[in-house]
Amino acid sequence: MISVSGVRGIVGDDLTPDLVGRYAAAFGTLAREQGNPTVVLARDTRTSGPMFAAAVQAGLQSVGCRVVELGVVPTPTAQLAVEHHHAGGGIVITASHNPIEWNALKFVGPDGVFLDAATGARLRQMAEEGVPCLGWEGIGAVDRDAGAVDRHVELVLDLPQIDVDAIRRRGFNVALDCVRGAGGVIMPRLLETLGCEVAAIGLETDGQFPRSPEPVPANLGELCDLVRRVGADVGFAVDPDVDRLALVDEHGRAIGEDYTLAFGVEAVLRHDTGPVVVNLSTSLVVDDAAREFGVAIGRAPVGEANVARAMREAGAVVGGEGNGGVMLPALHLGRDAPLAAALALQLLADEAESVGDRVARRPAYTIVKAKAPRRGDLEPLYEMLGRTFSDAVADRQDGLRLAWPDRWLHVRPSGTEPIVRLIAEAPSAEAAERLVAAARGILESA
Repeated sequence: MISVSGVRGIVGDDLTPDLVGRYAAAFGTLAREQGNPTVVLARDTRTSGPMFAAAVQAGLQSVGCRVVELGVVPTPTAQLAVEHHHAGGGIVITASHNPIEWNALKFVGPDGVFLDAATGARLRQMAEEGVPCLGWEGIGAVDRDAGAVDRHVELVLDLPQIDVDAIRRRGFNVALDCVRGAGGVIMPRLLETLGCEVAAIGLETDGQFPRSPEPVPANLGELCDLVRRVGADVGFAVDPDVDRLALVDEHGRAIGEDYTLAFGVEAVLRHDTGPVVVNLSTSLVVDDAAREFGVAIGRAPVGEANVARAMREAGAVVGGEGNGGVMLPALHLGRDAPLAAALALQLLADEAESVGDRVARRPAYTIVKAKAPRRGDLEPLYEMLGRTFSDAVADRQDGLRLAWPDRWLHVRPSGTEPIVRLIAEAPSAEAAERLVAAARGILESA
């Protein structure tokens, strides 16, 4: 799968060291063409990570790039390191939320944002055609940066939106699930610095994921049990590369990743009112949070790079994706789970209100997500959906999103799997399921 999300596949099948090395060499050539041959290299804890890191390093060195190697760190830590080193870009080896048999390359531009579609297309062409390697005299050097995680934590704590003393005074009890991914190197450190008492599972950084790695409610049963067992104020779950955060309330109930962004938006808007940008599949709970401050939501196609660029164009003060990815331009234009955790604690400290109480006093919605095999051109499907739901507001930025005041339906091709995603939100599960069923029926008949 090659998309705005990078190059990903099943290890040893679609994704091989040879392919990875070719993409790394092509990326390094792009960086050198732009006059900056320094490239940051990072990975999550997947067992194939060291093998692919060696291939990436070799590919970069072969075209004369200086490699700044970070080791196992969160993806947002790597993005911040690209900016810190004024590098020509970065490569992060991670398949994010994909199952354990997958891995991927994510490509970061010199601005710390993932590549846009045009640059990604050129990278793919260069990788497929091959790039010339340099001789013995041109091989790039390798340096190690051991301070990237510490810098990330310090940058979060230094944000004007974060009152460290106020959070410490609350003495939060936090349950944490790092799924044996890269979160183990940063989340406990951040939370303990904020004065939290932390009970954690999955801190090992060996990539042996004990559950499906996506931090959706269905996968967080053990964390919910931990919250209840230790009497935690909140539960935090991250994905393997730590760009997404999910919340569990004080009753041990997983409330869905969209509330992560809603909490982050509210925490920021209390401090700095301005535009908010989210992706097209983000819950209306975020609209409700922004509306309290008189702010309307702008929407962008799904994909961190798409949202980042839309945020930049809009001058947004906060934004992100409803999968638990909070983005704060004051820090960097990337999804950042440590940031999201700090903002959630800040909001709870400011309001002296529990997670469950905050959720209970907001309008309730249910999101239903489904998948269907992708077969051919989707345009006939979009046209049929538009005719069927002619009373809806249609958005064609990314597939088709049909919206009503209290519900929506989004149908789009996945950027990470060969499927069509069917996502609907409504005040009840039954209403959302009806929208998904209607879309599925049209898809099967198109």
